Amino acid sequence: MENFINLPVEKQTTIIDAALLTFGTNGYKKSSVSDIATAAGISKAMIFHYFGTKKALYFYLVEYCGNLIINEVKEKFDNSVTDFFDRIMLASNIEMSVIKKHPATITFLKNVYFEDNSEVKDDLKSMFAQGEDFRSKIAFEGVDTSKFKEGIDLKLIVKMLMWLTDGFMSSYNNGAAQDFEALCNEFFECMNLMKRNFYKEEAL
Repeated sequence: MENFINLPVEKQTTIIDAALLTFGTNGYKKSSVSDIATAAGISKAMIFHYFGTKKALYFYLVEYCGNLIINEVKEKFDNSVTDFFDRIMLASNIEMSVIKKHPATITFLKNVYFEDNSEVKDDLKSMFAQGEDFRSKIAFEGVDTSKFKEGIDLKLIVKMLMWLTDGFMSSYNNGAAQDFEALCNEFFECMNLMKRNFYKEEAL
C-alpha cells in the first residue's frame, strides 16, 4: 500500500473514485480490476502494484470511507448535546454532509451495506461491529434518558433505528443529489416522529 500512499493526492483521488464507482455500480463479485483500471485511466498492472489484490483494494475503500465519516464526526460532534434523538440527528447530519462532499461514497457504501459475497462477508461483519461500537458511544454516552416515557426499551429503539437505516440505504437507487437530499429529509422526519411518540409530553 505504501506505493499508493506515496502518489500525489490528485492521483490517489482519481483511483479511489474510479474504484468506488465500479464497486458501487457492480458490487464486489462483478467488479474487475480491469474495469477499475480503465475507469482510473491506468493499467491493470498498476492496480495490482498499488494494492496487491482486488480484495485488498475493496477493504481499503471500506476503511477509507469509514475513516472519512468517523473522523468528521469526532471533529464536529457536540458532546454537550444530551438529547438522545438530537445526538443521533447531529451525527447523521455530519455523516450525510461527508457523503455529499464525496458523492462516489454513497453508492459504494450502499453496496457494502448489503454485500453478501462469501469472500468478503465475514470481514465486513467484523468491520460493521466496530462501527456499531462507535455509534453506541454517540447514542448513549452522556445521554439524558429521563425524557423517555416509562417502559420504553432503548435497545428496541436502537433496533428500530437500524431498521430505519436499512430502509434508507435500500431506498437510495443511485439517484441524483436531490434524491439523496429528499431521503435525508424523510429520515429526519421519521426521527422527529419517534421523538414525539417516545418522549414524555413535558420533555418535548
